Amino acid sequence: MTLRQQSILSAIIEQYAEVASPVGSTLLAKLFNVSSATIRAEMAELERLGFINQPHTSAGRIPTDKGYRFYVNNLNENADHSLPERRAEKALASRVQSAGAPERMIRNAVDTLVELTHNLGLATIGNQLYISGLSNLFGQPEFMAGASGNAGVKNSVQQVAQLLDNLEPWLREAAPNEPLSVYIGQENPIGRTAGCTLIISRFSSPFSDRSYIGTLGPTRQSYREVMNLVSRAGQELEEVLYV
Repeated sequence: MTLRQQSILSAIIEQYAEVASPVGSTLLAKLFNVSSATIRAEMAELERLGFINQPHTSAGRIPTDKGYRFYVNNLNENADHSLPERRAEKALASRVQSAGAPERMIRNAVDTLVELTHNLGLATIGNQLYISGLSNLFGQPEFMAGASGNAGVKNSVQQVAQLLDNLEPWLREAAPNEPLSVYIGQENPIGRTAGCTLIISRFSSPFSDRSYIGTLGPTRQSYREVMNLVSRAGQELEEVLYV
């Protein structure tokens, strides 16, 4: 993949996260200051490589799981955080530190992640899974057409429910060992067709050496911001729980 194709893929992912509709060549042509024909040629190659696809008959493109994985793997972890990101991290730290009891610290961290990421938040507290923000998750455009009889969306919602039902025993059994783990779409161990991304941070707590906190949201999300916040939540909890 060329550098320009990487930049176009990143732009598609970031624009799609923001507007929740396929990204067309006209917008990208303005962004990159090239012709729409040039962008269409690059998009065709990205589609051939499996990083984007064209849903239905729309002229726009959306990322595939493979495209998201490439994007996540190539995020610059050392990039400077924006002012809103720094404010969000400060708010998260403040909510955790002011909580008092360890269980309340973890719950506050999850609730704050829900507010900041607009995803579902979750954490293990002992042998239980604390979940907050279900309305956030099912309020996303990807999951809102179920009432109108859309079979694909109904299946996605059922897959999300299955994932949540089985997440706590899976975490206990699989015990992901990375400080931050990102499971995109079909990479998820359960609910692979749900169109969701699970981002979790491992941390040590009085309840377990392998406690987890994270978010579950649609594959269409702002990965850098959410990954930074989930990672910060894990780090903050580990620090304050062992002061």
